[in-house]
Amino acid sequence: MDQDKPTEIYQAAARIFYEKGYHATSINEIAEAVHLTKAGLYYYIKGKQDLLYRIMDFAMTTLETEVVAVAAQESDLVERLRLIVSRHAYLMTQGGSALAILVNEIEGLTESQKNSIVDRQRSYIRFLRDTLGALGTEGKLGRLDPTSGAFGLLGMILWISRWFRADGQLSAEEVVDQVTEIALSGVLAHPQS
Repeated sequence: MDQDKPTEIYQAAARIFYEKGYHATSINEIAEAVHLTKAGLYYYIKGKQDLLYRIMDFAMTTLETEVVAVAAQESDLVERLRLIVSRHAYLMTQGGSALAILVNEIEGLTESQKNSIVDRQRSYIRFLRDTLGALGTEGKLGRLDPTSGAFGLLGMILWISRWFRADGQLSAEEVVDQVTEIALSGVLAHPQS
């Protein structure tokens, strides 16, 4: 089995689900996008709902390995927050459709699949909220509730998928730098002059 084919399928399907919506997307459209027959696509997936779950599982695994695992190693809380925001923002500039549909299409899953993804999402939000809470304990958080801050930061990061274009005026690196700057300057305490 081609090791890259499942990833190609997840990324293409996520993009189509993101653009058209899960319910409006046909299996034929996904098969065409990855140059497979419908039967060939079923070699890799059980069905559209299974594919949606696999995409969300893939997205959460990417978030956990590329963001959480790296940031959790950083003991400096400001730097940890910078890593969370910048690494998540970077993923969103690299075709983050799989991450974007984690919110938009969750209702398309079975109850057990939904519970599995929601538990992982909550764990990520808790990690971000706890980082903000610890910054507050150190006196480095502005006048902000850590839970509101966590959801606000996530909203800003997830919105990147709505407006960023690889061929746009700003490069992915510039967008990541600017979003990170906005995020940190918005949540960290500012010294009184």
